[in-house]
Amino acid sequence: TYNDWTASSSDLNLRQAFVELGQLPTFSGAFDNSTVWAGKRFDRDNFDIHWIDSDVVFLAGTGAGIYDMKWSDQTRSNISLYGRTFGDIENNENTAQNYILTLNNFVGPVQMMLSGMRAKDNDDRRDIDGLRVKGDAAETGVHALLGLYNDSFYGLTEGTSKTALLYGHGLGAEVKSIGSDGALLPEANTWRLASYGITPLGGGWHIAPAVLAQRSDDRYVKGDSYDWATVNLRLIQEITQNFEMQYEGSYQYMDLRPEGYNNRNAVSGSFTKLTIAPTLKAGDVGDFLKRPEIRLFATWMNWDHRLNNYASDDAFGSKGFDAGGEWNFGVQMETWF
Repeated sequence: TYNDWTASSSDLNLRQAFVELGQLPTFSGAFDNSTVWAGKRFDRDNFDIHWIDSDVVFLAGTGAGIYDMKWSDQTRSNISLYGRTFGDIENNENTAQNYILTLNNFVGPVQMMLSGMRAKDNDDRRDIDGLRVKGDAAETGVHALLGLYNDSFYGLTEGTSKTALLYGHGLGAEVKSIGSDGALLPEANTWRLASYGITPLGGGWHIAPAVLAQRSDDRYVKGDSYDWATVNLRLIQEITQNFEMQYEGSYQYMDLRPEGYNNRNAVSGSFTKLTIAPTLKAGDVGDFLKRPEIRLFATWMNWDHRLNNYASDDAFGSKGFDAGGEWNFGVQMETWF
């Protein structure tokens, strides 16, 4: 399928299958070290805040493109065309519904990404039951990202940091997963700010703060708004060469005004999450991004009771998911290939 999730349409969840050809001997000039690709994939330059498991920007689908056209020692560009369906899991129709053309430029530590998209006759689209999805949905959209990559902790000390400002309009107002939401209005606007950094504190301690915030209005119904902001802090304490303690805290405030969309109610409130996790690593203890590792964890969460009224079909409001504090205990294994 053109979707980035296929488990509902096959026994094997195949998320990427593509071919790359690079450094061909007849390529020269700006194309000397470029790579041409075709197939189904996640865009190579997606990025996330890993320890809160949230993409900053995610582009995926089936298409073709070229990476690393180099204009100078400090400047390079990528251009790609993706086709994809709307939705992540629900839609298994094998037809591209949204086409996304992306130009991604890198000048030294600065990233400038611009995407345009078109979904013909989106306002006539029907769901898997044959029902019209939305009569006033957008058919075009634009998405932009401005990013800054630092080889230091915000210029203050050793480490790394990354900051991005995103904007989307129309179909581009789903700024996190580009082109995946087909119910957006032509007037929809979304801003997103994401920033995180990693640095050692000394004495075997390491710290990684993160901020993620978003404002969206006229998203699904004229006059609606969805505003939220998250702050997160993870600490790592080195104990031995292969053992560390991880501590993490998160706080998020939400002000959600759906104006009756999908029978959802206006709510505002916050939630808090605290975690402690003894961790075994094969090496590089204290490195936030090195794997494999095995973690035991204990997590406590609590949220404002007002969020219980948001929606009966959403986590906040569904039966058995109420305010009052919840503990979770478990074990996690993580490795990257």
